[in-house]
Amino acid sequence: MSRASGDCLWVILGFLLALRAVAREAEARAFFVFGDSLVDSGNNNYLATTARADAPPYGIDYPTHRPTGRFSNGLNIPDLISRVLNLCSLSRSFYYKHTGEKIGSEPTLPYLNPELTGQKLLVGANFASAGIGILNDTGLQFVNIIRITLQLQYFQQYQQRVTALIGAEQTKQLVNRALVLITLGGNDFVNNYYLVPFSARSRQFALPDYVRYLISEYKKILKKLHDLGARRVLVTGTGPLGCVPAELAMHSRNGECAPELQRAAALFNPQLVQMLSALNSELGGNVFIAANTNQMHNDFISNPGAFGFATSKIACCGQGPYNGLGLCTGLSNLCPNRDLNAFWDPFHPSEKANRLIVQQIMTGTTHYMSPMNLSTIMALDSKV
Repeated sequence: MSRASGDCLWVILGFLLALRAVAREAEARAFFVFGDSLVDSGNNNYLATTARADAPPYGIDYPTHRPTGRFSNGLNIPDLISRVLNLCSLSRSFYYKHTGEKIGSEPTLPYLNPELTGQKLLVGANFASAGIGILNDTGLQFVNIIRITLQLQYFQQYQQRVTALIGAEQTKQLVNRALVLITLGGNDFVNNYYLVPFSARSRQFALPDYVRYLISEYKKILKKLHDLGARRVLVTGTGPLGCVPAELAMHSRNGECAPELQRAAALFNPQLVQMLSALNSELGGNVFIAANTNQMHNDFISNPGAFGFATSKIACCGQGPYNGLGLCTGLSNLCPNRDLNAFWDPFHPSEKANRLIVQQIMTGTTHYMSPMNLSTIMALDSKV
């Protein structure tokens, strides 16, 4: 079965009850993405940084079979959400109504991509940048990346550009009706607190205090996003940080997950859900939707065979134990069938793993999505 046919079958099986409502809601909904390498679609290609995925074998399974800046063998989570919901064409009728021109079916482009102009702006934008975290001192070793404060400034700039295109009132409507995805937190542990022994942050905070500090800073970011007009925001937690091949290579003898990073994830994720619930109560609505990506990952890490994986410990692309050392490059080991590996490189899931995650985002129970999954959200929004 072709990849395209598989996509169609998956949509039919997963969303029969929600499709009609989603289609109505999709008529005028843009898509915005904020965060780190898990959702970066190529912004870092335009920056002088080592946090890049713009060389083979990245993109080997992307439709063009070329690297795009996505930290994946193929599609990443924003791509898959766009594809399933047809978000890449959600603003067609909106644009046509106000300009008389038709808009094509296009992905949400990186904000720094020079092609993101004119009608393409109405599809949305991806502001994510590999290496960043909740804190501005996370990822300092990558030097020139788009930290979250700058991502939010770019979002303001985006709205000014769209206002020049369709006017202030229609821009406000487009942003208010948009779907937003934000993924932050993992780098604040991997590339900050635990980056080196006795890091500045680990000397400043005990781990429980650091987690509370991260949550308080994340709340400020989310409130700012709301102030900028976001009204439906998917917020993903961290994955099981100690179980990625990079951490196994450095800390594991028999394939066991690194306990300290697992402890960090176990502290961070429940507090994130609690903070989002409190923030929703404060705002008087379900603005923020928590995605339990830690449990989504744990499902196929603990039982890879049940999901068609041969391994959830060894990265497809890399070198050293578990293919977890160094970068994924043209000289690295490369598995012949990427669908058999839960991890593509030492830190990032494969496209197949991303598909499993998005399936839970779309249709998962409250065990995975709080207070509801994305299909339910889209159905509710279609009635407004």
